[in-house]
Amino acid sequence: MLPWIQLDSATIPGEGGELRLKQRGSEFSIMLGANELMNSRLSGSEEALATLSWERIKTHPKPRMLIGGLGMGFTLRAALAVLPDDADVTVAELVPAVVAWARGPMAEVFKGCLDDPRVGIHQGDVGEEIRAGKSAYDAILLDVDNGPDGLTRKSNDRLYDFAGLRAARDALRPGGVLAVWSSGPDPDFTRRLKDSGFAVDVVNSRAGRKRGARHVIWLGVKSTR
Repeated sequence: MLPWIQLDSATIPGEGGELRLKQRGSEFSIMLGANELMNSRLSGSEEALATLSWERIKTHPKPRMLIGGLGMGFTLRAALAVLPDDADVTVAELVPAVVAWARGPMAEVFKGCLDDPRVGIHQGDVGEEIRAGKSAYDAILLDVDNGPDGLTRKSNDRLYDFAGLRAARDALRPGGVLAVWSSGPDPDFTRRLKDSGFAVDVVNSRAGRKRGARHVIWLGVKSTR
């Protein structure tokens, strides 16, 4: 068994905490303390976040998508595989080093997706992009932290409270979808989504293909009226 090697570390802006990038052979892992936030061999639920969102907006012309959290690029790559050539995708990533890792040691994992002409990177808080956009997006995909029950940054909770959900709804075009990834279920969040005016589906998705932990994806659709 090959040992894990730490390649780099980065402080999370705002509230501290340290991300660590590790490699074992062709496998990569991003850690926060003893918690593994993502692994390059487990991409199923992140890909589902993109494909399930696309199913709900595929009739929208020139779709605009906002992805919160670059991670290992699995959601972005899955989105680019289904979106049309005239789509526009903004990826908001808070930690500058994560973007540097994507272009450096993890370039093989990302397979050049950051160079796709449909993609733009916002280096900062996805909440800023949401609040700045009024009816700007057809889909907002949040793969931020551990889901509604934050792990890395307490201020991420603001994305998932009533004010954050209202801002997301305002940033969506009619019929747009807010898709949220989580490491586990959260009935209170489901209720908040419904109470915020979204039509809600809750989907379970495996971390790996037919294996791995079960993650949860919420799909909240804004009314067309």
